[in-house]
Amino acid sequence: MNFFIRLAFYCIGLFIMTFGVCMTIKADLGAGAWDALNVALTDHLGLSIGRWVMIDGAILVFINALLVKRKPDFLSFLTIIVIGFMVDFWMYMIFESWQIQPFITKLITLISGILIIGMGISCYLQAKFPQSPIDNFMLALKERFHISLGMAKTIGELTAFIPALLLKGPIGIGTIIITFAIGPSIQLFFPFFDKFMRNLQAKYMKLT
Repeated sequence: MNFFIRLAFYCIGLFIMTFGVCMTIKADLGAGAWDALNVALTDHLGLSIGRWVMIDGAILVFINALLVKRKPDFLSFLTIIVIGFMVDFWMYMIFESWQIQPFITKLITLISGILIIGMGISCYLQAKFPQSPIDNFMLALKERFHISLGMAKTIGELTAFIPALLLKGPIGIGTIIITFAIGPSIQLFFPFFDKFMRNLQAKYMKLT
């Protein structure tokens, strides 16, 4: 039962997170740094956004290994493949024709997306299954440099910002907001999901 609880947190968290990611892209105020990079790569080189999510992730697997001085976490490839497919599902099956016009609606969509991303990441991290290489990058930075989770996430976002800017990706005010708001969003929801997971596991232990 404990495995299925963790699996539920993992799947639901990724489902929520990728929904939030696509909301921030569709808000059209500037995507998050990694997403702007993937959109730019799609525009310049083809392939879907989700496919570039997978390729970026594969590269980060090896960067993360160097940061923490351990063997590459090849199981995280599974997570990035799932994320890539989910991003393509939301973008090309659900949000394909979704157009937002009024600025205030775009801003609300962007902020909602940021909160949903933080919620999704905080949820799926509780499963302690292989994390997304991007989130592993955040955790590797936290471990290597002894910084907060929020600060590590912000640094990770800034890492993708420069190539996204050079490739003329969808960079805008939304990108700046996302860069500095994703970390605090995770910090906001992480304690709740951590406590929720612990309570579920404690109840399971009592039942068994």
